Amino acid sequence: MRRDILTEEHEIFRAQVRRFVESELVPKIDGWNRAGMSDRESWRKLGAAGFLGANAPAEYGGAGADFIYDAIVIEELARVRAHGLMMGLHSDVCLPYLVSFGSQAQKRRWVPGALSGAVILGIAMTEPGTGSDLAAVQTTARRDGDSYVINGSKIFISNGQIADLFIVVAKTDPKANPPHRGISLILVEGDAPGFVRGRKLDKLGLRGQDTSELFFEDCRVPASNLLGAEGAGFKMLMEKLQQERLVCAVGAIASARRCLDDTIDYTRQRKAFGQPIASFQNSQFKLAEMMTEVEVGQSFVDRLLAAHVHGDQIVTEVSMAKWWTTELLKRVASQCLQLHGGYGFMMEFPVATDYADAAVQSIYAGTNEIMKVIIARRMGLDARE
Repeated sequence: MRRDILTEEHEIFRAQVRRFVESELVPKIDGWNRAGMSDRESWRKLGAAGFLGANAPAEYGGAGADFIYDAIVIEELARVRAHGLMMGLHSDVCLPYLVSFGSQAQKRRWVPGALSGAVILGIAMTEPGTGSDLAAVQTTARRDGDSYVINGSKIFISNGQIADLFIVVAKTDPKANPPHRGISLILVEGDAPGFVRGRKLDKLGLRGQDTSELFFEDCRVPASNLLGAEGAGFKMLMEKLQQERLVCAVGAIASARRCLDDTIDYTRQRKAFGQPIASFQNSQFKLAEMMTEVEVGQSFVDRLLAAHVHGDQIVTEVSMAKWWTTELLKRVASQCLQLHGGYGFMMEFPVATDYADAAVQSIYAGTNEIMKVIIARRMGLDARE
């Protein structure tokens, strides 16, 4: 079905991205999955092609295009299962913090490199004892003259091994009341003294992505690395989480569609009892139901993309999309694996990877339970308010 949000220029751009992805990235994906990490050359090639942060301002090397161009890159990477790059995190979650809240000096220093692929970005929110409750972070950043001294630890940090610059969520005022007023965002470079990269974590899925522990042991960074104002970190996080959740929904629908397309092809070719399994009514009903749900999800996500580009405040709606599309992806991956039978349990078939990769999507970027809490509160259902 034609997607009304896409112009002819968008489709031309998609064709360019698809050609690049097929020729430059697809041959490397198996290697990323074995190594547990992507390679820097691919990042630099993505940057040279103009596919990192297409909607970033032209003055720093971006195209100044609308966010739908970035969504197209997310979709095309999801289509080939290039999850090892975690490109959406770099371009559409981390980079907007620098563009929106960075000083002119910070933007001149880091944004061009992020767009070229020379500087890979990560964001350090989650801690071993603190998940979705960002106001409860224990990592501290103490002002000491012209520096901040950071102490604490982070876990489940994407791009943890390869990133050059991290946006670190830390308490600059541990005594603040309410606690979220003491949160600030500090930029920490990968070679900062006292910054230690911990283990690359062994995960169920997203095998090509270097999710890691990070440690800050009297880590000293210049005071000029403060992003925005001291104590404004929580407000900045809340402002940017709308796009982060939309990024998740865009990727989830694209992944669900690829998994389903592959399964349709498989059921047409695989025979049982002398006929293709696609000819059995149970297979047809399952595939018809999944295709319906994917199209419904795509329509909702496209509506949100249009609203987001327009500048609308759609926190409730993107929270809905994040939980619903990621649950849909898990459901589609599970049912598609079942339709593959025993072969679906074999790692040589992509559906097995899809099944494993889908599991985390209802957890990261705010658990789906937290999404529902946000929706309920914005419906006026929280008795404490």
